[in-house]
Amino acid sequence: MDLNNEPQPSSSSAIVQGSDHDASEKLDLVGGPFAVIESDPGVFTSLTRKFGVRGIELVEMYDIEPWAVDHLNPRGLIFCFLWRKDAHRPGDFDDPAAERVWFANQLSDDACASHAILNVLLNCPDVDVGEELRAFKRETERMSPVMKGLAITNSPLLRKAHNSLARPADIRGALNAIATTTLEEAAAKSKPKPKASGTTTKRGTKPPPAKRAKTAKSASSSPNKKEKDKEKEKEKEGDADEAYHFIGYVPAYGKVWELDGLKSGPLEVGELPTPAEGKVNGSRSGSGWMDVVRPALRMKMEKYGGAAEGGSNIRFSLLAIVDGLYERASDELQMLKRERAALERRLGVGWESKVDSSLVESAKHAFSAVAADRTYASDFGARRMARDLDIMNMPDPELLPAWETCIRSAIRANITVEDEMAKAERANVDHIKRTFDYEPFFRAFVERLHVEGLLNPLLDLDEDGKKIRKGAAGKVKQ
Repeated sequence: MDLNNEPQPSSSSAIVQGSDHDASEKLDLVGGPFAVIESDPGVFTSLTRKFGVRGIELVEMYDIEPWAVDHLNPRGLIFCFLWRKDAHRPGDFDDPAAERVWFANQLSDDACASHAILNVLLNCPDVDVGEELRAFKRETERMSPVMKGLAITNSPLLRKAHNSLARPADIRGALNAIATTTLEEAAAKSKPKPKASGTTTKRGTKPPPAKRAKTAKSASSSPNKKEKDKEKEKEKEGDADEAYHFIGYVPAYGKVWELDGLKSGPLEVGELPTPAEGKVNGSRSGSGWMDVVRPALRMKMEKYGGAAEGGSNIRFSLLAIVDGLYERASDELQMLKRERAALERRLGVGWESKVDSSLVESAKHAFSAVAADRTYASDFGARRMARDLDIMNMPDPELLPAWETCIRSAIRANITVEDEMAKAERANVDHIKRTFDYEPFFRAFVERLHVEGLLNPLLDLDEDGKKIRKGAAGKVKQ
């Protein structure tokens, strides 16, 4: 299977003829399924990159207290928990302010992570989501949440990016599931509807017998039957596969919102304390939005983590959408590189003897990290010009301390860039391992074992394929 292309069922394509399309080009009208992807911060960061988003990453949070959160300055949160059906009154979503929030319902079972990330990012105007997502938001802004969810499901860009991070077996499983569902629905429609017995009386047929009234004995035994039915339902629920669900939290339009794709709309968590100056419709329109969302997160964790029932289950995870550390450190390193050159031009000749000799040696390697495919921040040029002016107007006694500070800062930024590049390389290796299709190898390996006559002994089978019985001492019975 070609993992670079999204799965395309033949029933979901149509041949398009016309001047703008080649006769052999296929237009995806319905869309294929979304496959299951691994719940991992690196995977989700790669997903945002494939969406076209730049300058952000997802990191895992191990606590929600200020000491663990404030330094991250998160733009939004993605909360994963063991899902149980949760009911809300229609009035919970009757909020005029919610109409400005971009919110999409989740229509695909295995796309909840992508939905949660999109619901958060498309409410962060100061995040560079890329031209394609900006166009997608403009086109869907006036749609209902259900139609927005349908637009996500049918978007080739979003579905291809999502499925590119899935294992081949999960992609095949998603295709098999949708094919099985389609066949079952077709078979159910083709079955003849059963005729209602006793509704009409024909000659030679008897009318339906009258229903017997419940006796006191049967009435008294009915509660026991109901209790048994409830116990059976609980057992079935316990035996069912665990389903995990992703929801988002984001500050927008003066409030903090819970964005759950399985609910009918955004749910207000609370109002932001003070709007930040200079942010228009900003997703970070309050400096203390984490103080608002923290009680709601505690309630969710108690409810879905088992603490409310006296248990100790912690089957949930919390991810924060933060500014990309690589982009910030790379910008700083390039800025310091230019600052060093400007300072050394001002210092002239013979200044090396006046500074710490260890820094002179460290300066040779402080800018060794080479960024690949570097995209500078939009205000990089303006900040560079402002710093150049500061250095030009700097008094001579301040030049040497400024140079030493520049080198020390460059050493830290260089280490950060190298660490982030190593982390990206590890993530790429993990992605290759995750998406490589091992099934053909295992199939060929097992077939070769069978051809060589080595498979049956490994499975404790005889030449006829029957199970070999062993005695108490481990000897083979003839």
